[in-house]
Amino acid sequence: MSKGRMSLSLWPKNLPFSSSIALFIRAGLLLLMLAGATGLASTVYAKTGAATGAYHPAPANTAVLTNKYDTYRTGENLNETILNTGNVNVNQFGKKLSYPVDGQIYAEPLFVPNVSVSGSLHNMVIVATEHDSVYAFDADQNLLLWHASFIHPPNITPIPSSDTGCGDLTPEIGITSTPVIDPNTNILYTVAATKENGQYFQRLHAIDITTGNEVKQPATISAKVKGNGDGSINGHITFNALREGQRAGLLLLNGVVYIAWASHCDIGPYHGWVMGYNASTLKRIAVYNDSPNGSEAGIWQSGGGLAADGNGNIYFMSGNGTFDLKGGGKDAGDSFVKLNPQNLSVVDYFAPFNQICLDEEDGDLGSGGPLLLPAENEIISAGKEGRIYVVNSQSMGGFHSIQNPCSKQYRTNVDRILQEFGPGTIGGLFSTPAYWNGSNGEYVYFGGTNDAVKAYLLTNGLLSKSPTSRTPESFGFTGGNTVISSNGTTPGTGILWTLDPNAILHAYDATNLGTELYNTSQNSGRDGLPSYVKFSTPTVANGEVFVGTQGSLEIYGLL
Repeated sequence: MSKGRMSLSLWPKNLPFSSSIALFIRAGLLLLMLAGATGLASTVYAKTGAATGAYHPAPANTAVLTNKYDTYRTGENLNETILNTGNVNVNQFGKKLSYPVDGQIYAEPLFVPNVSVSGSLHNMVIVATEHDSVYAFDADQNLLLWHASFIHPPNITPIPSSDTGCGDLTPEIGITSTPVIDPNTNILYTVAATKENGQYFQRLHAIDITTGNEVKQPATISAKVKGNGDGSINGHITFNALREGQRAGLLLLNGVVYIAWASHCDIGPYHGWVMGYNASTLKRIAVYNDSPNGSEAGIWQSGGGLAADGNGNIYFMSGNGTFDLKGGGKDAGDSFVKLNPQNLSVVDYFAPFNQICLDEEDGDLGSGGPLLLPAENEIISAGKEGRIYVVNSQSMGGFHSIQNPCSKQYRTNVDRILQEFGPGTIGGLFSTPAYWNGSNGEYVYFGGTNDAVKAYLLTNGLLSKSPTSRTPESFGFTGGNTVISSNGTTPGTGILWTLDPNAILHAYDATNLGTELYNTSQNSGRDGLPSYVKFSTPTVANGEVFVGTQGSLEIYGLL
């Protein structure tokens, strides 16, 4: 047993999962109470249950190691050789497994094929919960491989939502963002929030996915920057572990883990932060605050991850807050921002002409996340206003003001970007657009609130003036967070997947969203989702679809 960690492997493997789960939870609670109040390491439970089928190796390229599949945040999986438009239907496709967990799953599930655990190979799906747990399940068989917990009740718990004064995420705040996995080391990185003897902490953890054990002492997140903005003391802004909400997915880039923060319910004082931690040592190497002389400008992106291009530049979108970049200041509310990865300095930016109006109206630009198209040198997204922006990532456009920017009259040729649509083109976006280089062209998909999911054809870097197809259904708050699966450009394999806030998983023909292939309400007794978590993203890998809920991981595939 390594210092500061507890590893347990004394679980009877001959007990079926359904019979052993209650015993497992009771034993886990007792062990947690005995573990002591260090708050610095996970308690790990070894694999339980009995395998219900044979292991079948999955192709290495089926791995899903980060939010929306890649650092561009495309939501595009071109390596799906099992599911297609012919077999995803209610007769051939449905729910295969359901795993209970100890809290809500806001993070996107991750998938790693062919992982060796206790001497046997497994196709592994990993989920993190608001109860400060990380679970590793066999994706194909009824088997819990390990469960790591970062709490030790009663002294160390997730942060109660009531402590933040915010009812947006209840009843507790633990792990909210999507972790990231390094395939070269089999290490998963995640940020867990805890309350420890009345104090609040956020820590970066590094977990060996073959064991569930931590490989380094967790890094307690802290930072201080110069500034006279909201909450400053003696000319400095200090990171506040209670006020800062860590929602955006983590980014692993060139040996550095990048993390972003926003707020809980816009309760101040808070700021948008980005920090970089060395993945090997967990030492902080860079820090950036996007409103040091002002306030707010949180980086939450509805859970969408920090994005990075092939040159290592980092991109984010900020929410409401102070803006003065045009005048040489440092405050970047309601902006697209490009950062240097070494020191996290601002390289370039774009802020809409009506930035001040978005700020005043709670019209967060950063409710959406950035989609990068490296081949086009473009960034595409939208915010609460439902105005689509296509931005040149090599020359982002800065800020250009006009008189009466808050007029509802549609303005053209003001923002110096590649393309811009009027407000309300789509419903307010609370996700990252998805991209697909498909069998009959390139498409970008938007799942706006109280709107259909819409597909736009991308030609020579510009979107079609109107959607080429749309779903028959509209989706309420928070809209449909979309991903695409296909076998490259093979016709008949492109499928758009999205979660309805009414707790329904939908599948559509990606070439024509008017054609629905399947949804979980068609046979709700067999396939129904028990609940929905807002902003959640389904993960498609190796012929299966993984969906996190308020208390379980649901797995769908060919029956």
